[in-house]
Amino acid sequence: MKKLIPFIVVLVAFLMTACNDDGEKLYIYNWGDYMDMDVVKEFEEEYNVKVIYQEFATNEDLYVKIKNSSEPMDVIFPSEYMLERMSNEGLLNELDFSKLDNFKYVDKDLTGMSYDKENKYSVPFFWGTVGIIYNSEKYPKGLQKWADLWNEKYKKDMVLYYSQRDILMVALKKLGYSMNTSDEAQLEDAKNELIDQKPLVYAYLGDEIKDILIAEDANVGVVYSGDAGIVIEENPKYKYVLPKEGTNLWFDVAAIPKNARNVNRAHDFINFLLRPEIAARNAEYLQYATVESEAKKYLPESLVNNEALYPDRTNMTNFEIFEDPSQKLKLYDRIWTEFQSGYKKK
Repeated sequence: MKKLIPFIVVLVAFLMTACNDDGEKLYIYNWGDYMDMDVVKEFEEEYNVKVIYQEFATNEDLYVKIKNSSEPMDVIFPSEYMLERMSNEGLLNELDFSKLDNFKYVDKDLTGMSYDKENKYSVPFFWGTVGIIYNSEKYPKGLQKWADLWNEKYKKDMVLYYSQRDILMVALKKLGYSMNTSDEAQLEDAKNELIDQKPLVYAYLGDEIKDILIAEDANVGVVYSGDAGIVIEENPKYKYVLPKEGTNLWFDVAAIPKNARNVNRAHDFINFLLRPEIAARNAEYLQYATVESEAKKYLPESLVNNEALYPDRTNMTNFEIFEDPSQKLKLYDRIWTEFQSGYKKK
């Protein structure tokens, strides 16, 4: 029977696939848990199309899939630097804005960014920042700068993402360098700063960073603005600040790969996501910042007034957007490996 069960599973999967072969399909590839699935179901019903929805964990996973796989994907959601890389490599379709009339709702100051200056290949889906979150009851004087994260006061009480670019960004901005630098000496300086900081860090984490902060197992963290919003919602003791040295302004975007098979319906799906009421539903589900002021009308005041999600966008002159790192990957990978091992050049 143990050998028969896999056969039955395969048979059922085959029959289900065969049943689904009839009718129109749209293939979506998105980050894990990064969309309200009721929105997807509503799209399926309205357009009489079957959505095949798959998820990825990293931008690099997405890149490999689109670069090397023959499996079709019609709509994808890369981050800004990966969008830039994919467009440079000819992996994307140009968008037809005659089919995206809801693009008019996207805030103009969130379009035409460096990664896609003419919005040829993408429309923004979510945006945000990276900042410092801290427990204001435990640390009433607060933190204001990246440099504060090297203070012995916070020893074993701070958490950071286990993420090469995010961690390096903190040290580079602390030192007054660009987070997109390719200068080896500057990256060495940043690596050494991070090695010096290591004894102060409670843990380098992934998504679980939110749970650690909410439970107050650590009381200081470097987090994305969306995660900050979730933490503050669950534990109002926390405050979120954008460091004075500047930080990362990030975007996740919707795009259509070059090998997409259902380009027309892909445009319909992106346009559907840009409806203000749909954009609001996704923003409320994820507690991330919508790119549409019009969508805020459909959101609870507690979200709209959350400064972690919606900081003052007129005061972001020293913020940067990550650039495509493909020309400097070997250097960054070496610096990252040496940081992990604690190696300093003599």
